[in-house]
Amino acid sequence: MTRTLADWLSYIERIHPRSIDMGLERIRIVAGRLALSRPAKQVVTVGGTNGKGSTVAFIEAIARAAGWKVGAYTSPHLLAYNERVRIDSVDVADAGLVAAFEAIEAARGDTPLTYFEYGTLAALWLFERAQLDLAILEVGLGGRLDATNLIDADVAVITTVDLDHQDYLGDDREAIGAEKAGIARAWKPLVLGDDDPPSSVLGHAYRIGAPTWRIANDFFFQTLPPGVDADGNALPAQWRWREVGRRMDLPMPQLAAPVQLRNAAVAIAALRALPKAPGALPKAAIAEGVATAHVGGRLQRFERDGVDVVVDVAHNPQAARALAAWLQASPSIGRTHAVFAALTDKDVAGVVEALATQIAHWHLAGLADAGSRGGTVDELAARLDGTAASGGSRNETVVEAFEQALAQARPGDRVLVFGSFHTAAAALERLARD
Repeated sequence: MTRTLADWLSYIERIHPRSIDMGLERIRIVAGRLALSRPAKQVVTVGGTNGKGSTVAFIEAIARAAGWKVGAYTSPHLLAYNERVRIDSVDVADAGLVAAFEAIEAARGDTPLTYFEYGTLAALWLFERAQLDLAILEVGLGGRLDATNLIDADVAVITTVDLDHQDYLGDDREAIGAEKAGIARAWKPLVLGDDDPPSSVLGHAYRIGAPTWRIANDFFFQTLPPGVDADGNALPAQWRWREVGRRMDLPMPQLAAPVQLRNAAVAIAALRALPKAPGALPKAAIAEGVATAHVGGRLQRFERDGVDVVVDVAHNPQAARALAAWLQASPSIGRTHAVFAALTDKDVAGVVEALATQIAHWHLAGLADAGSRGGTVDELAARLDGTAASGGSRNETVVEAFEQALAQARPGDRVLVFGSFHTAAAALERLARD
């Protein structure tokens, strides 16, 4: 009987091994049986603690504006699994994913695969058949042992290195950096978006001969002061990307947070680092891509009865600090209500600490339906004891917390929903019902 996409997703989640060693041996075996080769003429792999999805979106939008045929593989998704695999900025249809899963199932035999490994193989299978100029692969977890590292990237990107997923990657930036540096390849460029990358990253690049393109060393970005035209009218805000012997003044990104300038700068560097670019990369394409790149759940804004609603996937202290910087730079005329729900393996106290001075009221929620890493609101509240959020209201679900925050907010207030992809997705689904 023919399976639908929903059937396949249920199946691969059900057979996902609950205890399995991370590594590339299993996926390499199945990729060999599928006869997979290169997913595109050129490949960029994007790893890092935060900023991966936005950096992929900038690379994708710029390359598309240049006329290249582009595929992008990202995770997790917000509202539909199809979001994970895009070809020429269009989510792959159910039929394409079903065909890919059918091919993988026929090839794997008795080789177990995780949910993410199935998805990665499906993206690679689809990309190869689309005859792409460029494939952009977002790392799921770490880098060295991640399924995307099956492919030898022409350019590797590490956006930032900070504390997250310590149970898998290590307890400090050096250990985590060593895992993320595993996506680099000998004599191929490694683009670094961290002002102070761990020595483990730099040391690995040196040992394998990977030339590094470091932000604030090899390429730079800065905001430009407001300008006026000949008639004294204010000109649109701009920022500058530059390297030795070249500079470009560009429009501000549609993506709103201050950190997005860094992500855009890293994306430009990654494209310029390609050893064999599929075609020309004119400034006009870079400007168009920067201005139009979009990704859901990153300071995504709505208005409801005079209340500013902001949905963001920030889920670790580094992302929370970036979110706090945006809140400080974009103050609300009223109070800010936070709807916060997080997975059980996250540093929730560190997240709250980063945002404490920006939030007037906390509305906590459980994520009991988020799988093995989900938890109840009481469990979340217990982990927040002694923090600024400890007195927040408790709600079983994100939707209940969101509706409570909207009911209490007044025109001019802001409701900020954040803490995980599950949290953002629940709010976006609720907003869509309006």
